[in-house]
Amino acid sequence: MPSLNSPWTLGGIELPNRVVLAPLAGIGNWFVRLQAKRYGAGFAVSEMVSSFGLKYGDERTHREFLRIHPDEHPMAVQLFGHDAEVMRIAAGMVAEAGASAIDLNYGCPVRKVCKTGAGAALLDDPDKGVAVARAAVEGSGLPVTVKLRSGNRPGERTGLELARRLVDEAGVVGIGLHPRHASQQHKGDPDYALAAELVEKLEVPVVLSGGLRDEERTLEAFERTGAAAVMLARGSLGNPWRFARLLGLREDAPTREEIVAELRWVIDRAEEHLGIERAGRYLRKFYPWYAETLGLTKRDQQPLVTAPTTAQARVALDALAGAESAQIAA
Repeated sequence: MPSLNSPWTLGGIELPNRVVLAPLAGIGNWFVRLQAKRYGAGFAVSEMVSSFGLKYGDERTHREFLRIHPDEHPMAVQLFGHDAEVMRIAAGMVAEAGASAIDLNYGCPVRKVCKTGAGAALLDDPDKGVAVARAAVEGSGLPVTVKLRSGNRPGERTGLELARRLVDEAGVVGIGLHPRHASQQHKGDPDYALAAELVEKLEVPVVLSGGLRDEERTLEAFERTGAAAVMLARGSLGNPWRFARLLGLREDAPTREEIVAELRWVIDRAEEHLGIERAGRYLRKFYPWYAETLGLTKRDQQPLVTAPTTAQARVALDALAGAESAQIAA
């Protein structure tokens, strides 16, 4: 049984360990991926990007969604869409941008995605799912993986059935499995027995996602399923130290000083990516994650989580750092 520190190969890409940053819709841009790599993640996948958005998008769309930092390789860009020819074109754009691989989203349960025939809707249209994946392979020349769910409704196994076809008929080199049905969203316990079954059936690596909310549960699920790797998603938000702990690079929780310094790094990178004004708005969803990692009371976190600008967020961080220094001095 390999450990999470064991190297492995995904579609010809040599990866140093088996801990992966999952695609995080609206979050997983280049600096979030780079952050995960800084703390040990062996592979990272981008936020979900529309194949139609790339084909018909303007320069800003390409600049923001296909921005790849040279230090974050190897990485994959995740695409979604329902049209094979559009996917072929978008996949070629991803290859030109310098991605190491492409991941396709066949698991998103959000209605506005599914009603277009993309995301988890492809679990109910396997022929189209195979055609879209084949187009991504042919259009990019890159290794292509697919992230999917067990099915759309309770008891369904359509995802497992489609996974086999994606490998055999479309040339997909790996499967990311979230073993909950799409109607569950992120609720309830994942069916790790289904994941173990898929691992046994496929010759390509299966990467496990879903319910990996702490290190103990992650290690247990990894061992129980025999998956090639694990994907950290929401549990890593505001807490990239989870990657390091899973890999044995550290054992202790981060100090307040470390957390404050890391959030400063995030603010700097967001300004670099989006500009100061947009970064101020964008980061409002980030602040509560770091406040939780800091262990702040509801009252103490208010100046940070309500900061309307990055300048005011830095003021709040200065106050937190000052309070820490005062406690140490006392």
